[in-house]
Amino acid sequence: MAHKAGFVNIIGNPNVGKSTLMNAFVGERLSIITSKAQTTRHRILGIVNGEDFQVVLSDTPGIIKPAYELQSSMMDFVKSAFEDADILIYMVEIGEKELKDEAFFKKITNSKIPVLLLLNKIDKSSQEQLEEQVQLWKEKVPNAELYPISALENFNVTEVFNRIVALLPDSPPFYPKDALTDKPERFFVNETIREKILLNYQKEIPYAVEIETEEFLEDDDIIRIRAVIMVERDTQKGIIIGHKGAALKKVGIQAREDLEKFFGKKIHLETYVKVNKNWRSNANQLRRFGYNNK
Repeated sequence: MAHKAGFVNIIGNPNVGKSTLMNAFVGERLSIITSKAQTTRHRILGIVNGEDFQVVLSDTPGIIKPAYELQSSMMDFVKSAFEDADILIYMVEIGEKELKDEAFFKKITNSKIPVLLLLNKIDKSSQEQLEEQVQLWKEKVPNAELYPISALENFNVTEVFNRIVALLPDSPPFYPKDALTDKPERFFVNETIREKILLNYQKEIPYAVEIETEEFLEDDDIIRIRAVIMVERDTQKGIIIGHKGAALKKVGIQAREDLEKFFGKKIHLETYVKVNKNWRSNANQLRRFGYNNK
């Protein structure tokens, strides 16, 4: 039996639903989903295996104009998504009219590989608005196949996935057939804690935070984890901890509950907070956290 495999890379502006789509395809919560922009910082692979196919999906950070070194590194992940894609998914949402980077947009419209343009969040639109948007994007990206979808409501998601499989090139699998992602366990610990910080804190605080799992010890029935929450300033450390440690405790409880579901085991989670001054603008620190590979 012939086998198909390929890299399917998802790009688009922040908050259009890229992570929700990837998680819908994979069936696991690999990518953080919150209502805040710039939630995804890394390029995260999710792998969907069938008997005769392997789809390697790549969720990328939302396209922005970089304001500091971390954001530049995030945009490098997006650039790399153009280089190794077999199929490109360009995701937009109802009401959107442009990509935030003209150079990236030209790469999409000049693409020599198949482009699927997914018009997301159609559950929030009227029929008239949907028809207008479909016409707009057909004119803007004439080389793309357009699919109106709702990633959250799972509308048209199966149809898009079936089309992806049909477009895949003939190839042996790139990863073991039981693989779900290319990321190590500690990555998902870090991302789970960071998601809870995004949900529980306001303004700049979530964007100044990075997580580092220092210890991950797995026994038959329990995983013991120790993680450090890095912030840029002493004032941020105080806010993360909260009055008598209440805010940090809440984050720990929420993260532990999600991690127990993800790993299917009891979790013992210790978190503490450290100041790592201006890590977002420090090339060495960014390399350490897996961002800057230049």
